[in-house]
This record gives sequence, C-alpha cells and structure tokens, in this order.
Amino acid sequence: MKRMFCTILSLVCTTCLFAAPGEPVAELIQRVEADVSALNKVYIFPDSPEYYTRMRRYYGGVLQELQQLNFASLSTAEQVDYLLLQRNMRRELKEIDDNAQVYTKILPLAPFADDIMQMQIRRRRGDTPDSRQIAMTLHKIQEAIATARAAAAKNQQLSATELRKAAALVSSLQKGLQQVYDFYYNYDPQFTWWVKEPYQKVDSALIKYATHLNNDLADKADKSLDGSGIKGTPIGKAALTDLLQFEMIPYSPEELVAIANREFEWCDQEMLKASAALGFGADWKKALAKIKENYVAPGRQPELIHRLADEAVKFVEDRHLVTIPELAKETWRMFMLSKEQQRFAPFFLGGPSILIAYPTMDMDERSKEMSLRSNNYGFAHATVFHELIPGHNLQGYMNQRYKPYRSVFSTPFSVEGWALYWEMLLWDKGFHATPEEKIGALFWRMHRCARIIFSLNYHLGKWTPQQCIDFLVERVGHEPFSAESEVRRSFTGGYGPLYQIAYMMGGLQLRALYREVVATGKMTELEFHDAFLHEGAIPIELYRAIITKQALSPSFRSQWRFAGALK
Repeated sequence: MKRMFCTILSLVCTTCLFAAPGEPVAELIQRVEADVSALNKVYIFPDSPEYYTRMRRYYGGVLQELQQLNFASLSTAEQVDYLLLQRNMRRELKEIDDNAQVYTKILPLAPFADDIMQMQIRRRRGDTPDSRQIAMTLHKIQEAIATARAAAAKNQQLSATELRKAAALVSSLQKGLQQVYDFYYNYDPQFTWWVKEPYQKVDSALIKYATHLNNDLADKADKSLDGSGIKGTPIGKAALTDLLQFEMIPYSPEELVAIANREFEWCDQEMLKASAALGFGADWKKALAKIKENYVAPGRQPELIHRLADEAVKFVEDRHLVTIPELAKETWRMFMLSKEQQRFAPFFLGGPSILIAYPTMDMDERSKEMSLRSNNYGFAHATVFHELIPGHNLQGYMNQRYKPYRSVFSTPFSVEGWALYWEMLLWDKGFHATPEEKIGALFWRMHRCARIIFSLNYHLGKWTPQQCIDFLVERVGHEPFSAESEVRRSFTGGYGPLYQIAYMMGGLQLRALYREVVATGKMTELEFHDAFLHEGAIPIELYRAIITKQALSPSFRSQWRFAGALK
C-alpha cells in the first residue's frame, strides 16, 4: 500500500505540479523561482549595493535566456508564460533601480551600513573573525548612530516614505548584525570575549534608532496622518499609473473612479427596489439598518456559516456552473478571528479556510453590538461563498494542482476578481431570493465600489484616512467599527495600493469575458469557469488571450478596455 501511494504521488507530481517536459518557459519560471529564493537567503540585505549588483546580473541573464527562445514556435499558453516572466523580470530591474536611487538618498542616515554589511559578508562563509577589530568597529558604529540620529532630526529634505525606508534599512542592519553575533558568540572564545558588550550597546541603539525614524520623524513628515491614527503610504499618481500598467489595467486612476461611480449608480437603483420590497420605500438606509438586526446569537455563527456554505455549493452544482472536486468540499475549514484581528478584519477572511468575525468576550459592549450588526444574516449570505466555494477556497485548491508554477504571477485582479465575479453571477442567477438577501448582496457590491473610490483618492493625496472612514459610513452604511477596520486594513494591512480596486475591476473583466465567449455560445459556463481555474491566477487579459487564441508578440501591451465606453 505504501509503495502504491508513493507511485500515485509521483504521478500526480509529474502531471500536475510541475511543468511538462518540453515546456521551456515553464521550466525556466520554476528555475527562476528557486534561484531567487536561494539568492535571497545569501544576500540578506535587500537594500545594498551588493544586492543590487547581483540581482541586476541575474534578472538580466534571465531576459537574455528568454530572448533566445523562438517566441513564434510557442503555444499561446507558453507565450503567456513568456510574457509574464518577461514582465516580472523587467519590473524587478526597475524596482532595483528605484530602490538604488532611494538608497543613495537615505545613506547619510545610515553611514555605518557598509561596516555591518561587510561583517555579514565575511560571516556567511565562516571566516575567522578579527574579534578585537570587530569590537573597535562596533564602538565606531555606536558613535555613528548617535551622530546620524542628531543629523536626521535636522533633515527637512526627506519624505515620510523615505524616512520609513531608512527605518527599514536600519532594522535590516540590526537583524544582519544579530546573525553575525549569534553565529560566533559562545563558539569562538575570542569573539565572545571582545564583542559581547559593544554588540549589546549597538543592537539596542539600532532598534531605538529605527523606531525613532519610523514613529517620530516619519510621522512628523507624513501629511496624510489625521485623528484616525491610521498610518499609510500614499504613493501618488505616477506610481499608481505604473502599477496599473504592470497589472494590465489600461485605465487611469480617474477613469477607474468613474467606473466605480457608474457601478454605484446600478447599486443605488437596485437598493431602492429592495428597500421598497422590504417596506421602507426610498429610505434604503433604514432597510439596511433593519437587516443588520437579523443576526444569530454569539456562539451560533459557525453553524450559520456551515449551512450557507452547503447552500452555495448545492446552488452552483445544480446549475452545472463549475466543477467542484469532492476533496475540495471535504477539506475547507473554519476558524474564529480574535478581537485584535477584527481591528483589521471586521468581516470574513478566506482562502484555505474561512475566518469568522464575531463578538469576543473581551470586547466592550459597543464593539460587540457593531460586530453582530456587521455580520448579520444578509451580509453573510452574500459572502460565505466568496470566501469558500466557488470563491477563494475553490480557486486556491485548483491553483495548487494546475500550473502551480504560475503562482509567482498571482494577481489580486484574478484572485479577488474571481470571487467578486461570483457575487455578480449568483445575483444574476437568483441566488438571493429575498429582499433581505438582496440588500446584503448590494451592501457588498456598494462596498467594492467604495473601495475603489476611497483607496484611489487616498493614494492620489486627495483624502485622509478619516475621510475614507466617513465615506464608508455615509455612502455605504458601514458601522463605524467596521469602517475604521476596513480603512486600517487597506492602508496598513500589508496589501498593495491596487488591492482594493482589484475586486470590482477583476470581476468586471471576467464579466466582460463571459459576455464575449459564453453569451455568444463559444463556451459553456462550465467550460469557461473550469478553464479559468486550470490556468492559474494570472492577469485576466492573458487568460482571455489563451481561450480566444489571440495572436501575441514579445512586445505585447495591455489594451483591453473591458469596462466599455466611459462618459
């Protein structure tokens, strides 16, 4: 039995998890991923001249290797792999150039950087240290930190972003120096004798200096800070435009806001219909407040989630919309979000499992009430399937099993777009049968529109975090608790600047492609959805190129205006 299992596992790995023999681009992608991982373990300072030089050489070599392939001889799917790898390598090279410019600008705040980097370079191959010299160097570094800290306080030229970059550099130097110390201390008698005391002083000084740069100087220079206390990093129009081009979204930030407002108009019209059906006429906020009162008692939310998850699976399977493997239905899981986690995520999170937000015993009474109201039945009915099946859980399950080498190209426009697309499709299919369920679904559709508007206005420097919070409360009907959590998550939760627009825009891309190939009879719904899940979470325009067998070239640029004509 054990031998048979190993044989089956070997077969699965060969046919699903790796590129098939004779797919040179896929094989190169896998090699690049392994190479970069290995290089990053050796060159541990991502902001350093050594790192910039080494990675420029590596990424440039990959581009040269790509250019040696005969693009025209590749299949459309292989050409897509080629374009994605080429795009990523060029992006990496650009980021190195950008980071190198910033590094030069902030280096006066860390004049001791090279001394620490050189210690780490010698350590990684186990050189015998000159312990007395290291101790002397550490004394010099301690003095340099004090001098740099005093100079930093007088520097009026650096932006908040640059000061936070300097703080990150100092933190990476502190961790690198700790590696040197941990490697030799207690193993090398001379090192242990000479270095212990000066190291401890420098380690403490570096930690305090990084904190000072980040929490004092950067905050003082940050023009976006307000009474909300939410620290973000507005990136500006030029950077937004650059990111949109990388993500293959051929629209300007202003055009995206216009698209969001257009989608909002549809939501407003449908919300008025649902409000009237519930007996509240045109006062949809009263209708929304009413459905917020329909929540289960604390302790009963997981039971509701399980029931709604099964309901969505049955609805999708009865209509043959997508293939759901039995193992996918068996292996999803659920967990509860803590009070602290709900400061960033007041609703569900999902993927391999669904993470449930509901009141905890240590919340104050006001927060408990808002958590109950924010996770009512109507809201949950519209989003459990977004997180589980056919949404994130099913997509993640399939992406692990089909072309997983494409995970390096994963984009939120595909990941969040897929889940949001199902919200749109199930609305069209009548999944939401009652006015309460429709209002719950419309709340979320309005929320996706609002995310585009508030996040882009923030990054364009037009809105503060508090204005974003107020917009969610007034325009969408959020509880203040959930609005604040959403904005905090958007700007300080580790998400990219385009993440919040990816839901609606990715959903609109898939919706436009559905009209192009399913509504015209070229593919069935089942074929369309299954094919998407077999291609990985790549930019949707390139999925379109695959299924429409589009003619591509190495100079391909995004041009698909999926949202139609704008006013």
